[in-house]
Amino acid sequence: MDTRKRQLALQRAARATLPGHGLTTAVSAMPAAPAVLPNPACVPGAGRSCRHALTDVDLNAALHAYEQTVRGRFESIEDVLRTLSAWQHERDFVERAQALARQRLDFEWPLAALENAWVAGLDMAALHAHAMFETIRRCVALAAQDGAAWRARLPVQPEQLRACGVHTLDVSPCADGRLQGLLPFVLRTAPHDHVVVKAYAGALFDVELDVQDWTQRELERLTGLIEGGQALDYLKVAVYHFSSSHPQHEGCAAHGSHDARAVAAAIERLHALRAAVDNTFGDGAAPLVMLMGVDTDLDAIRIHLPDARGQVHAERFLDAATLYRETLGLDAATARRRLHEAVAAHARDLGGVLARQPGDDGLVRLAALWLQANLSQIEYVIEHHGGRYAVIGHDEFFVCVGDALPPLQLRNQYYHAHLDTVEEGTADLDVGVKIFTGLNLRRGLALPVLVHFTYSSRVPGARQRAVARGQRVLAAIRARYRHWDERGLLHGRVAVSDRHGREVVALVDEPAPAAGGHGHDSMTRGQRP
Repeated sequence: MDTRKRQLALQRAARATLPGHGLTTAVSAMPAAPAVLPNPACVPGAGRSCRHALTDVDLNAALHAYEQTVRGRFESIEDVLRTLSAWQHERDFVERAQALARQRLDFEWPLAALENAWVAGLDMAALHAHAMFETIRRCVALAAQDGAAWRARLPVQPEQLRACGVHTLDVSPCADGRLQGLLPFVLRTAPHDHVVVKAYAGALFDVELDVQDWTQRELERLTGLIEGGQALDYLKVAVYHFSSSHPQHEGCAAHGSHDARAVAAAIERLHALRAAVDNTFGDGAAPLVMLMGVDTDLDAIRIHLPDARGQVHAERFLDAATLYRETLGLDAATARRRLHEAVAAHARDLGGVLARQPGDDGLVRLAALWLQANLSQIEYVIEHHGGRYAVIGHDEFFVCVGDALPPLQLRNQYYHAHLDTVEEGTADLDVGVKIFTGLNLRRGLALPVLVHFTYSSRVPGARQRAVARGQRVLAAIRARYRHWDERGLLHGRVAVSDRHGREVVALVDEPAPAAGGHGHDSMTRGQRP
């Protein structure tokens, strides 16, 4: 049994034998969780229904269909490769291999990769990488075609953010693949030009880079490029994660699965960002901040609102799983009122919440909006994943380096390392390679690395520079992980997206390998979308 299937079986077996557990308060200190738990919000059965009045059932169904389609395409790759391995010495192997690829994967293999298999055997790592990049290409196109309807239905759209006083939402989750569905699934928030995701191992975002990003957005606000910007602000959200069923092993790897360290480190970065902006541009210039936690077993969130002085407290938060349970069975209007009352009470307990202008309750309203949206995701996990994800650890398919992939925001779809240069992202990359050493490399499968950068078509030459930067980063990754590269297991491609146009995650040609180079990506070289 392979790693992914073994993890799945072990988690299902463990969940089936352990007792339940519930939370007691929506605003509380972090509990010490038992080893494995059912969903604390609701456990269906014995005549009990987990159907909350505020759940968007139709949106849950649409998101589940999307998840099944995308995950199904990627999960088919290994099954097809196993079949090819058994067929490779058959006389009609090439024809059968191509027919299977067309039927199961929606593409054909490069002919050169199949023709001599009966002599030299198949290069499974190269086939695996080729299949991965082709599937990325097809799933991006699928998201563009079929995802528009459910993205438009997401409850947190740009207009809702603006109504809460936010012109730019800058989110830095941990690079962990379990947080890759944060926006559309966990927070039900639509992607947009003014919604930025920059993932870092341990949510340890780059304070200096964020000051630059804030400065750019502030310039746009002051020059009128952001409509209504005078009354709006920049919001930075750091997102840590934890595992309620296996806290000592499936928490944040960058913090040694120590939840308190993960929270403290994220708070330190948020406070440092506010201090950096105030110290540079004057008191009162600092952006809004918020801390969020995600239980990656359940997708239930915790929101740590900043107090009126902008201070975030580790032990004080609102818990969506508790709010789900405490409002379950109420009609929609009553449940919504109870949720807003809980958020308002928490804000009073903090002595007020950080605001751009006195009396502004934008962050309080946004917290309520996200908590309500998360109720649907809690129920999504209950209905479609048995209350707790079967694989509570890592199950990613590839590594994305550079900018995130908005069309493929899905739990455990990929590990994301946000960077401009390999030197600055060493820690994030090393964590990703360590994860894939267990998932793929030890089994002889590829480490697929997609280097992705965005550019603005409004800037002359921007696309060419984005491609060149991607190629430099990919070359540096090959050099850093030379051991895997020389064994033909590290396979990389470069992709670019136009933030103002229609080009989205477009795979581009790689330069020809240098003399003496390994050239093991030749089966993907020279193909354009």
